[in-house]
Parts: sequence; C-alpha cells; structure tokens
Amino acid sequence: MEPIRQIVKVKNHKISITLPNDFNADEVEVIILPKSNTLEIPQWQMDQVRERTEKYLKNPSSAQDIDDFLKDIDGGL
Repeated sequence: MEPIRQIVKVKNHKISITLPNDFNADEVEVIILPKSNTLEIPQWQMDQVRERTEKYLKNPSSAQDIDDFLKDIDGGL
C-alpha cells in the first residue's frame, strides 16, 4: 500500500485528514512533524563552496575540465 502524505493546517491543536475512498485499513500509523520550508546545508559544505569559488575567481584558468575531472574519478585519482 502506498503511503499518503498530506500537508494539513492545524486549527485549535487539531488536524483532520480525509482518506481516499479506496483506503481500506482498520488501523493506521500517524507520524506528525512540523512542516519545514528550509533546506539545511551543513556549514562545512558552505565553507568548501566558498573556498572553491574564491580559488576560481583568483585564477579561472585553473578550473578543471569536466571530462578530465570524470577521468580522474574513474581512475581513482
């Protein structure tokens, strides 16, 4: 059975979920999480992108060609 995912409004500390007509279960598991509109990017990843951008801006010719990059990955560096 496919899970049903819905975003519902909380009113007076209550929610209401309407199930599809073909949903036939006597018991369900409900997991309630607050809706999040933000994507959390780890600080180390932001730092790395900033560092690489700074290096590129200082010397754009040092950027590696994508084909060479992929060959390095395939070759195990």
